[in-house]
Amino acid sequence: MSENLKLVHSILAEWERGNFRSVDWAHPEIEYAIADDPGSQVRRGVAAMTRAWREFLTAWDDYRVEAHEYRELDEERVLVALRAQGRGKASGLDIGATGGGRGSANVFHVRGGKVTRLVSYFDRDRALADVGLASEGNASKPSS
Repeated sequence: MSENLKLVHSILAEWERGNFRSVDWAHPEIEYAIADDPGSQVRRGVAAMTRAWREFLTAWDDYRVEAHEYRELDEERVLVALRAQGRGKASGLDIGATGGGRGSANVFHVRGGKVTRLVSYFDRDRALADVGLASEGNASKPSS
């Protein structure tokens, strides 16, 4: 397993437990992007990324993700296919019932042992298309 894949596995191990506090994996000038709706945005720096995540997490109880696939795209990028879990604080709805459970993805750009760019997708199909894997269809089978 490559060092980049090990790093991304360690990040997701925490996120799967609902622990989003650690940012030691992030480059100080990380670019954090949400690529699709709701809330498309780009933020730069660890503090800005932390604020974006804190804003998102305040809407959910017991939010966590479950990684379904890790795929090294090249020497710098790792795609992780995800399924979100959690319950809306205001609505009480399970995120799986709102469409968020159908699958999302993150693309981690890693250089020098740090994540320099993190792109989050609510729509896994859009992530696959953006990285040139749209023709492969379902990205739910584990590959690592």
